[in-house]
Amino acid sequence: MTGIGAAGLDPALLAAAEAAADLAGGVIRPLFRSPLLVEAKGDASPVTEADRGAERAMRALLAERFPAHGLWGEEYGRERAEAEWLWVLDPIDGTRAFVTGRPLFGTLIGLLHRGRPVLGLIDQPVTGERWIGLAGHPTRFRAPLGGTPRCRPCARLAEAELSCTSPDMFTPGDRPGFERLRGAARRLTWGGDCYAYGLLALGLVDLVCESTMKPWDWAALVPVVEGAGGRVTGWRGEPLTLEADGRVLAVGDPALLPEAVRLLGAA
Repeated sequence: MTGIGAAGLDPALLAAAEAAADLAGGVIRPLFRSPLLVEAKGDASPVTEADRGAERAMRALLAERFPAHGLWGEEYGRERAEAEWLWVLDPIDGTRAFVTGRPLFGTLIGLLHRGRPVLGLIDQPVTGERWIGLAGHPTRFRAPLGGTPRCRPCARLAEAELSCTSPDMFTPGDRPGFERLRGAARRLTWGGDCYAYGLLALGLVDLVCESTMKPWDWAALVPVVEGAGGRVTGWRGEPLTLEADGRVLAVGDPALLPEAVRLLGAA
């Protein structure tokens, strides 16, 4: 039986996550910067052959190895979502970047145990970068050019590099809080999707603030960022759960969290 023992997470779980990422990468790489038939989903985000094929490959592997585990993916929905162990998958987080040929996307594989993220993997299949987070352990990073997964000290918002995927992701009610945070930060960079959280874990970004996020958007990010010394919460500083409201705040230096939360929630 797989699980969490005295020595930590069962190695079979991490091995499965890495194998699933390898399979997804094998589907995605040949289609990157190639002509793709893109169709619009109900929310108007692009879906490609790569999204669907990568998720099918990951789901098949995880279901074979852990038939009692739950699965929840962006493209094919939920199976056994009430299970003790739940895999949460986003085959291509940053599909717009993918279809426009920019390598600022990633495959996200998260594992929740009783609703708590305990394993997270961000894989960039084109550049060969992979972040691996395990609850209670330092984040690992593998890349051709190397790099050290450690968030950098930055205790003042006035010195902080802020990142966000798109201004379009904020609801009218959320936008004022984000603008207050934006005004207090040193600089804002748009774009990146999950890649921005990987950069935060490498000490190159100081905070990421986003809204309208789904569980498959954030589940894998929590162990990666927190294993590098950062924090990932909701806008009130609360832990993220499957019932969260979609507002996500990630900080590299936990000292940034109180002021960021104050600005996001200020009347």
